[in-house]
Amino acid sequence: MMATKDIAATEESYERLRSRKGENQSFSDVILHNFPAKKKLSQILAEIGRDDDLADSIEAASREMRQSKMRDAES
Repeated sequence: MMATKDIAATEESYERLRSRKGENQSFSDVILHNFPAKKKLSQILAEIGRDDDLADSIEAASREMRQSKMRDAES
């Protein structure tokens, strides 16, 4: 059995959590489903697959952010 922790929750937060819980789900299942572990950008891109338009958009946004930071530093 996995180690567990007790947590305190308000009635409102408990009801919200309970409303998302399926018949055969635990509260831990609901939390893990709604708050997945963070992924690296490279993992996300590998899951999405090659998308040249997306890559171009990311590159343009990155370039714009760098230029904006340079303008801010010059001010």
